[in-house]
Amino acid sequence: MARFLFASMPSAGHTNPLKPIARALVDAGHAVDWYAGLRMLPGIAGTGAAFVPMHPELDQHGDTFDDNHPGRAGRTGLAGIRWDLKHLFLDPVPRQVEELHALHTAQRYDATIADMGFVGASAFHELTGAPWISVGISPLPVPSRDTAPFGTGLPPSASFAGRLRNRALYALMDRVLLRDVQRHWQGIRARLELPPTSASPLSNISPALHLQNGVSSFEYPRSDLPPQVRFVGSLDAGPAAGFTPPPWWPDVTSGGRPVVHVTQGTIANSDLSALVTRTIRVLADADVLVVATTGGADPSVLGPLPSNARAAAFVPHGALLPYTTAMVTNGGFGGVQTALAHGVPLVVAGVTEDKPEVAARVAWTGAGLRLRSAAPADEDLRAAVQRVLTEPSFAAGAGRLRDAYARLDTRAELLRLIESSLVIGSSPRG
Repeated sequence: MARFLFASMPSAGHTNPLKPIARALVDAGHAVDWYAGLRMLPGIAGTGAAFVPMHPELDQHGDTFDDNHPGRAGRTGLAGIRWDLKHLFLDPVPRQVEELHALHTAQRYDATIADMGFVGASAFHELTGAPWISVGISPLPVPSRDTAPFGTGLPPSASFAGRLRNRALYALMDRVLLRDVQRHWQGIRARLELPPTSASPLSNISPALHLQNGVSSFEYPRSDLPPQVRFVGSLDAGPAAGFTPPPWWPDVTSGGRPVVHVTQGTIANSDLSALVTRTIRVLADADVLVVATTGGADPSVLGPLPSNARAAAFVPHGALLPYTTAMVTNGGFGGVQTALAHGVPLVVAGVTEDKPEVAARVAWTGAGLRLRSAAPADEDLRAAVQRVLTEPSFAAGAGRLRDAYARLDTRAELLRLIESSLVIGSSPRG
């Protein structure tokens, strides 16, 4: 039996993809301790892992994402990425390293398994050599000669001209657009007595094993893909314990009308008028059933609903997506992965965090349409939903990805990769 320390940022999008990994390890007889935010405790307990509370300084205590991160609201695109890198992911690193040192001193762990946003795991590995496995919870941000820099939302190109474009954009990103982020990172590394590095925090993956949420056919092809990157299928958190279907659930399961699900996920959902209420409004006269989820808020915030709409604070995707014909989303990576694993085509409208990269991949694979706005015009949204519902190419694109997910036995692959990594992983230096 091995013992693992999980570490994740204190949000659902960073924690939930690690749940099936923890569950598989616990079921196989391994011990798992999980260092995370207090609000993640119920879901973590359901995996069988032992919860270790995160230092209060690192945890989130506000009711909304903006409450927890003053100064973040309204920042999109590269401005949002710069802010996130410096303040969400890099500033916590010294405290994360301090906490990991204390945990590893109190208990011997065979490896730390952390989401990519928990950058302290990478720094701790550099300082001690302690085995570390990273988990990809967004589109793969690792630089490649065949792709544009992460955050640009551009399609890949491995042609001669495309590689010239990519090289020029990486130079622009490193030397100009993200120069202040790199300077910020070097200052933190110096405080930790780590040497300078030219590597971007965006490419923060383990040198031994990186478990990437998704399938390779959803990711851009890279001729220089690091060999430790392994696609493991959909890291869906699984059914929510104790889910009680709402009274209107037979409307979903009857198959009487196509079901269109709309969601703004768990982070960029402070203004539900951007996409949720907009979708309800533009489809009010359509022969579909719109199922909206608010991400936690009372559904009454959506106001009066038309006769063809239903709403809930939360419905497990594992329960809803088998009956869903199309999904409208702002591009949360986990939700998109789960939709595609069910073969559901998508309309994606998101401009914050990693959402432009998610949307770009949905369009590139032919599994849906990308709307380049968090609040698309009514006519654009209506036309996009209509196309995804009626043009067979989108269902076919999503179906190809569904088949790719189905070919992967995610649980077996996770156990095989993690258990074999314990043999080849490096030992701690002390």
